Amino acid sequence: LEGYGLMVGGEARWVARLEPYLAALAPEGGWVHAGTLGAGHYSKMVHNGVEYALMEAYAEGAELLYAGREELGLDPARILSAWRQGTIVRSFLLDRLAEVVQGPLEGIAPLVEDSGEGRWAVEEGLRRGVALPAMAQALFARWESQGRAGLRFRLLALLRRAFGGHAVRREDEGENLP
Repeated sequence: LEGYGLMVGGEARWVARLEPYLAALAPEGGWVHAGTLGAGHYSKMVHNGVEYALMEAYAEGAELLYAGREELGLDPARILSAWRQGTIVRSFLLDRLAEVVQGPLEGIAPLVEDSGEGRWAVEEGLRRGVALPAMAQALFARWESQGRAGLRFRLLALLRRAFGGHAVRREDEGENLP
């Protein structure tokens, strides 16, 4: 309905030949000749890394609203919807978040797939010496949601026992290990 943003790489003469089609698919001002061959994919990769970070920030904010709802009488769905009007954080992603919190959240598995775009952005940041802490943290949060952090927490528990004698609990029975 709105069209979609396009980032196109390639020789100018070929991009010029495609311009009528690109203009028809994108909203006004929503496509760009990003540079040489591959620049379009690269630009989209950076876009998706930013998207990872924005989604993570919105989800963290929503979770904090939900955490405070009992004590403060908050209505997170109404608050998120109000943020869509005239605030600095309004966006297409916030619009979608405000919609999804209107429905039931129970029964939804807390699993966020890592499709690779954010990972590529973080790898590219490392390769080019560009710090991307928000994108990296968003990527790590996706991994954490997939249970990959379980080993990290097990190792931390064992390290605490190794240097400080702290108790370690058995996962299946909840009892302390010797």
